[in-house]
Amino acid sequence: MIGVRTLGTLEVTLDGAEAPSELLWKKNIALLLYLARAPKRRSTREQLIGLLWAEKDDAAARQSVREAIRVLRHYVGEDQLTTTGDVVELADGAVELDTDQLERLVKQRDWAQSTPLIHGDFLDGFKIAGASGFEDWLTVERSHWHGLSIDALLRHAEERLDAGDELGADAPLVQARKMDPFSQRALRAYMRRLAGTGDRSAALQAFEQFTQDRTIEPETKAMVERLRSGRAWHLPKEALSPDRSVAWRRAPLLGRDGELATALAQWRNAKAGRLTLLVIEAEAGGGKTRFLEELTTRATLDGGVVVGTRAVVEDLEHPASAMLGLARSGLVDVPGVAGASPSALAVLAANASEWAERFPQRDPPPPTGNLDDAIAEVVRVTSAEQPHVLILDDAQWVDATSYQMIERLARDLARAQVLIVLATTPEPAPPKLAELRARIGRDIPGATISLGKLDHEALGRLVQWALPSYSGDAANRLARRIAADSAGLPLLAVEICHAMAQGLNLEATNGAWPHPLRTLDSTFPGDLPDTIVASIRVGFRCLTRPAQQALVAVALLGDRVATKRISCATDLNGDTLHAALDELEWRRWLVAESRGYTFVARIVRDVVARDMVTAGERQRILAKGR
Repeated sequence: MIGVRTLGTLEVTLDGAEAPSELLWKKNIALLLYLARAPKRRSTREQLIGLLWAEKDDAAARQSVREAIRVLRHYVGEDQLTTTGDVVELADGAVELDTDQLERLVKQRDWAQSTPLIHGDFLDGFKIAGASGFEDWLTVERSHWHGLSIDALLRHAEERLDAGDELGADAPLVQARKMDPFSQRALRAYMRRLAGTGDRSAALQAFEQFTQDRTIEPETKAMVERLRSGRAWHLPKEALSPDRSVAWRRAPLLGRDGELATALAQWRNAKAGRLTLLVIEAEAGGGKTRFLEELTTRATLDGGVVVGTRAVVEDLEHPASAMLGLARSGLVDVPGVAGASPSALAVLAANASEWAERFPQRDPPPPTGNLDDAIAEVVRVTSAEQPHVLILDDAQWVDATSYQMIERLARDLARAQVLIVLATTPEPAPPKLAELRARIGRDIPGATISLGKLDHEALGRLVQWALPSYSGDAANRLARRIAADSAGLPLLAVEICHAMAQGLNLEATNGAWPHPLRTLDSTFPGDLPDTIVASIRVGFRCLTRPAQQALVAVALLGDRVATKRISCATDLNGDTLHAALDELEWRRWLVAESRGYTFVARIVRDVVARDMVTAGERQRILAKGR
């Protein structure tokens, strides 16, 4: 069997071994490929002469055709290459072409198997001097396979990006951009890849490098506008350098393909004009925050407006605090908000200072209407302009009144472009949340997603990302060790990898999660494996000094600490304070919203408060923080 790899530099094998030089003669291979790609694998001698021997007289040209047919027949088999009168025909299966395999896989939409076949353009670098007919045929073939290859590569990359697998998107993206540096579809996929890892500045830089003297497509312009309207981070230079540490990069979303596909399906349902409810459930440290980052990045690049807030246990005692948190955290700045009714704006201004500053009134009359009506009116008006994602994180602490308001939104704004996301732990389970979950699929469109622990495959890929020097058995052993030390919790697994990248010697620590039935929230610092505590300490030492100061202040001052209070406790202010808080948020220590900063994980806060501060510092911070 003759095998021919045509997508890239030509490679020919015979029964799996190197092909003989006689078969590799350019015009013999050209004739074979032309027949293999011809309709019904047949051609006339006249066509073959015009293709490869047009410069010869008729007798010499026919002799050349006969000799080429003789050589090919010797290697493919007498019955595989036949002549009938003036017609030359190649039997099905006589030659194994990578292009045939690619066509089959593309029809099956199997992008993962199809793209490894693509190594470059069709017969890259292959030429036959003086054979203009063959060059014309080659130009047409190259154009066809170039378009098919680029489409397959980008579909594979887009499929992996849709699954949150930035690592899996890299190889097809690199190949697509190499084959077509001017493809704006490839540029957009590359920008999505960068934005998906939080590197908005690199995505915009890629666009700036691309745009010289080129007409920009509307889809590219829209993506760039969304990226430019995003948040500007105050980060040290090393965070944005090409060789920046793993600790500055957002870990890829691993082992969540099915869950992310479900979440994105709910987002598309909301965009289509149906208010949709998505419940995301995971134990503490189980990856809710990282999953939400992935979902919101996709929604933002897709033209959505994302507004989120995070509840704390104290919110249970304050009616409507969660929905007011949404109002303060971003609804006040959503495009089109000024189109809400004056009465709705007045109610919100009476309940939140941010709204009073945005919509001041001279001698305002007492507001009429209630907070439910006001928030519903604002969401109705603004979601008509752009689809919304409204996120309530740590929804186990959301107050009952806010849940009643969510139920009302689901009833009164059923045709709004709104996705409401409730991210929660399994316990405690508020009765109102249980009622809402029971209605999903009956009278409220939506879905419930449970995020489990990372399996061995996902942990192996995490090791590959963070510690590429490990491979083979060493990588497998490390993945098993991380699984034991972290109990498969994504938060802890990523922290271990970050710490190892910064120099932590895992062999010098004792591992194994000590209480298999205990959740991260119910674990005390003294019960954590040494590996986890050591990883937190290494991560803390890698922070800048202002970031360390701010982190200790938040750890000591409570569950949700306002920026002003952090400043008072640390004497940090201005750009220095903003840079420190941005560093902590970027590196996944803290989560921010309008009401203040809180730790991503309570157990990390407890370790910082116990181990990273002296008694004197503790007293000074608490005194100033009051």
